[in-house]
Amino acid sequence: MEAGNNSFSLDDLLRGMARFDASDLHLKVGYPPYYRVAGALRRVEVAPISSSEQIEEMMSAIIPPKRRSDYETKGDLDFAYQGPTGERFRINVFRCNEEMHSAIRRVRSVIPSFEELHLPPIYKQIIEKHNEGLILVSGVTGSGKSCTLAAMMDYINEHRNEHIITIEDPVEFVFTPKKSVISQREIGLDIPDYAEALKYVVRQDPDVVFIGEMRDGLTMLAAIQAAETGHLVLGSIHCADAPQALARILEYFSQDQHEFIRSSLSNSLVAVCCQKLLPAVDPKVARVPATEVLLANSLVREKIRHGEDEDLPDIIASSISDGMRNFTYSLAELLDRELVYYDVAMQYAPNREALQSSIQGIKTSSHGLVSRIRKGAG
Repeated sequence: MEAGNNSFSLDDLLRGMARFDASDLHLKVGYPPYYRVAGALRRVEVAPISSSEQIEEMMSAIIPPKRRSDYETKGDLDFAYQGPTGERFRINVFRCNEEMHSAIRRVRSVIPSFEELHLPPIYKQIIEKHNEGLILVSGVTGSGKSCTLAAMMDYINEHRNEHIITIEDPVEFVFTPKKSVISQREIGLDIPDYAEALKYVVRQDPDVVFIGEMRDGLTMLAAIQAAETGHLVLGSIHCADAPQALARILEYFSQDQHEFIRSSLSNSLVAVCCQKLLPAVDPKVARVPATEVLLANSLVREKIRHGEDEDLPDIIASSISDGMRNFTYSLAELLDRELVYYDVAMQYAPNREALQSSIQGIKTSSHGLVSRIRKGAG
């Protein structure tokens, strides 16, 4: 992937991200820069980065002065940066073998809608129907959680007169107030950490609280308590599927706290929306999400309260008409809509036999599913 001559600056590389529609940029000593384009790493055809000092020189002008000590003491730092063209980037610098490396995520300049993200209608319906409770968006790193949460927040901003407080590390999407009043707070700049921010957030009269990432028990407990006291709380959590979100939450707490946390979750949880990004048929789209949605109806709440999480996958599978969905259903839907290739869907399927069974009933012309199998396998 050509990006110019061997003399390059950070701003040159950031401009190249827009040119190649790259989602990420990786800077590592001993390697040339790499872009991630449509989910795959692509080498930038310039000289390898020769030393840690070369990366440190790139970063020295953009690391917020107040945050430099965080990197020095912890060896890891997240912050936001607005590039030369006005685009925003989420930058992580980290120490590896006593050298500075960096991973840079390009943030969309325009907050995407549910439709632009190819999310199913239930995502919008969840936001439309609920003014309080806990909504979790889950997935692995790079699964589009930030974009989905931004779409949810901006929908509220466009349609409701609310006070929205975001707590982020760092601030990614910058919201323009529409109907709502918005306060965006950044960890390390405005407050020291999530726990400190959440300690006082309910005193700031919010209607909606957005927590960028729920990483520990203090953050999760504060989120649950805010949701229980009449606030709408949205946040992200790292896990592979919707039922696993409950196990991940419980990992933050000691065994003797589990009964209390389960009881609180059974009262406050609204939904868990999990997603994976798949390469799309249309190169202009690049990637589309496969989704799994758990809605906290009365049966789900009962299962959570009594620790019967093993029943949740079957409840999801049998509640499609209520808006729930699992990854098998979503992948079959993506195939039916000709958004992904057959082999790609099979690669991402949690159960290939179940997906194969699901798509048997899909009616396609000879130019539909069959051609997608041929093209996807070629």
